[in-house]
Amino acid sequence: MTVASPAQVDTLSLRRSPLAHRAAEFAAIGTDRLRLAEEPFLTQVNLRVHPGSPAVARVEHALDLALPHHEPNLVSGDENDAALWLGPDEWLLVAPDGRAAELVASVRGALADSLGSTVDVSANRTALRLSGPLSREVLEKICSLDLHPRSFTPGHCAQTLLGRTQAILWQLTPEPAYRILVRNSFADYLADLLLDAVQEFAAS
Repeated sequence: MTVASPAQVDTLSLRRSPLAHRAAEFAAIGTDRLRLAEEPFLTQVNLRVHPGSPAVARVEHALDLALPHHEPNLVSGDENDAALWLGPDEWLLVAPDGRAAELVASVRGALADSLGSTVDVSANRTALRLSGPLSREVLEKICSLDLHPRSFTPGHCAQTLLGRTQAILWQLTPEPAYRILVRNSFADYLADLLLDAVQEFAAS
């Protein structure tokens, strides 16, 4: 009998997301009005480059994706491949699982000798997806941002506090549907917060 060496073990099959143990709780609140689920293992790459640098055009060409920089808190692309503008010279690139090495290599090549950096931060955060007609009301219980459609619409994102933890809030669709990126160490806290906020609406 041949025994596989540790190097031959598929490490992907050993991964466990920070909120895998909460999946049943999330599924239990699922209705046509409100849904909550973890979106684990998204590729997340931090990009720093001066918005006026010639490297921006090269990065955009390499990614086939514009870097929003004319208005704060915007997102370009879609929920599968996106660039979130986090600050004057900072973006978060988001893509499906397994794309980090490809994105980092592409951006580093595009930066060439220009000032800038790119770092794989995929292991830093997990994502929660909150969707359904009541999802904005749930978020308003734990977030001080004005989430009314006049101020926050699909294609907008913000670094904000949800309860007492920092997170990146991103509206995906008009339904509305939101993606919340939160540090792994605070994921359980945020899950508790959201599940508690949901109870009022689940009972109505």
